[in-house]
Amino acid sequence: MLEIKTAKTRKGKRELEKRAPKLVESGKKTLILHGTKTSGVLNAVLAQIYHLKKNDAVKYSRKNENVKPFEAGGETSLEFFSLKTDCSIFVYGSHSKKRPDNLVIGRTYDHHIYDLVEVGIENFKPMESFNYDKKLAPKEGSKPFIVFIGEGFEAVDELKHLKEVLLDLLRGEVVENLNLAGVDRAYVCAALSPNRVLFTHCALRLKKSGTVVPRMELVEVGPSMDFVIRRHRPPNESLRKEAMKTSREKPKKKEKNVKRDELKGKIGSIYIPDQKVGETALPYKAKGVKRERREAKRKNDKDGENAPKRQKEDS
Repeated sequence: MLEIKTAKTRKGKRELEKRAPKLVESGKKTLILHGTKTSGVLNAVLAQIYHLKKNDAVKYSRKNENVKPFEAGGETSLEFFSLKTDCSIFVYGSHSKKRPDNLVIGRTYDHHIYDLVEVGIENFKPMESFNYDKKLAPKEGSKPFIVFIGEGFEAVDELKHLKEVLLDLLRGEVVENLNLAGVDRAYVCAALSPNRVLFTHCALRLKKSGTVVPRMELVEVGPSMDFVIRRHRPPNESLRKEAMKTSREKPKKKEKNVKRDELKGKIGSIYIPDQKVGETALPYKAKGVKRERREAKRKNDKDGENAPKRQKEDS
């Protein structure tokens, strides 16, 4: 029997709470791994992907002989690294004569392999090979636009699967509201054929358009490469249903004294209790009241001075 260890410190409990399943998941972390043998092109590709995902990525530089995602038994080490780093997406690079410059992108569910997509890298161009105004360089942590061009992403199963994986890899944390000024990059994926996709990274340049919405121009900043789809393993239907489960939304409580109108929108009724103005203390004293009190005080002072003289006269 395996011994189940529990957290004994507050810090350990907080870490376990962060890793626990949530109703609204935060951004997914990416694990970047090297295979037994890699090429110079593949090392550059992995380094560029880590640069694009720097805030939400973990990169291992050592070679991993036991990691073989598509083979039986080769998933154990990969699942262990996923559990150790709390990463739900991984990018694994390997190079061989049969499959040169090979890149495997996959997702995990409950730290077990969910699905896999294997692509070959061709026509790679690093960021350093592009000339552009450095002021346009995208900032770290900014939200990107992701563009998929081509009917193949809706018709071909391999391209549809690749689209889902790339969306999870590149979009980062899901947000409801977005500031247009903070969007400064775009990932463009164009389907050139049923098994080839052009991937490039562009910066956004905002220009005046004469309207409230500015005109946008794309400036290629790299990296740029072609993905050639080789193998892919979609998830099982039972596993997909389990991963796609969501909790039922609780019914909203009825708001008191609130009604909605088609024209005015949300209208609220406010009930004010009776105000007892007569019992309310005045914040200041009127000038007339002060003058009357001053005159009454003077009169009392004069009466006090005259009273002893009258008593002497009587005596």
